[in-house]
Amino acid sequence: MQQGSQRKKRVTITDVAQHAGVSTAAVSKVMRNAYGVSAAMQEKVRAAMAELDYRPHAAARGMRGRTYTIGVLLDNIRNTFFSDILDGVRDQLQNSEYTVLIGAAGFGADAQSKTIQSMVDRQMDGLILIAPGTPRAEILSMAEATPTVVIGHHDPSDLHDSVVDADGTGAGLVVDHLHSLGHRNITLVSSPGTRSSRWALTPEIVLTNGYVEAMGRHGLTAETRVCRATYSDEGGYKAGMSLLNSEDRPTAVMAGADVAALGVWRAAHELGLRVPEDVSIVGYNNTAVADLATVQLTSVDQAGHNMGATAARLLIERVEGRREHAVQTSMTPRLVVRDSTASPRPESSR
Repeated sequence: MQQGSQRKKRVTITDVAQHAGVSTAAVSKVMRNAYGVSAAMQEKVRAAMAELDYRPHAAARGMRGRTYTIGVLLDNIRNTFFSDILDGVRDQLQNSEYTVLIGAAGFGADAQSKTIQSMVDRQMDGLILIAPGTPRAEILSMAEATPTVVIGHHDPSDLHDSVVDADGTGAGLVVDHLHSLGHRNITLVSSPGTRSSRWALTPEIVLTNGYVEAMGRHGLTAETRVCRATYSDEGGYKAGMSLLNSEDRPTAVMAGADVAALGVWRAAHELGLRVPEDVSIVGYNNTAVADLATVQLTSVDQAGHNMGATAARLLIERVEGRREHAVQTSMTPRLVVRDSTASPRPESSR
């Protein structure tokens, strides 16, 4: 007796070609967005693909040298800044054949390395790595064979493209703003990074250098203080509890990520401190949560959407064959002032 349900036969590229009345080579060119394909051919083939509900077979594509998949590595899905970057990647690729697959690997270098290797093993056409903690030597070795764009790290390389924010400038904008309000005791909460990674110019290093330089420019070298914490709500909370419980409590705290700044805010609330009356707090990234009516967090806008879109564009250029030179693109930060910063109380502004 025949079974009541049978597996539906998968539509092939040959079926699409027959339905459209063109050759399989023509269908292949349309799928690859190859140069010289007419608008009429594009319309005819894509209409046939839609009518037949055709989906390219990733494994078969991999055997032919292209899978049309892009891997994106990030450490923490709770960092809403990454959502801005991913939106930019998605919007840049939405009219292409490429599919984006995300690997949230956590903060550990080993876990990140394992995730990157899994992406390579699955023959993804290219990788976008957001501030990887993986040792630089591993990234450079991998980038020799797999098109790669690194977001965040300022280290130049001939093997991969980079999209960065002018983090030193961003830190200066914050210190200048807080100093103009009368603050002197300004503390930076920054990620500890991965010491064994051999990246010399990670975002947190460039941010810290910019903060130190700006404090010195305002004659505040003696007040310079950096507290290391992971860019998470819990990391910011622990840093906030330590700083705001200290005898030399800062009048202003700048965090290298909005998510960590909100953790500092949570610590201030638990300690009965008011923002900004008792302590001013500034974030970095200018994520959507910073502009919520109940938050109104002063923050540095890194143009996350633009960073993601630029990274995707550069990566596809590499996938399509660009090898002659590497590109490093820098975003210009801007400070968005909201209600979480104000002049310190007279007795605490010394």
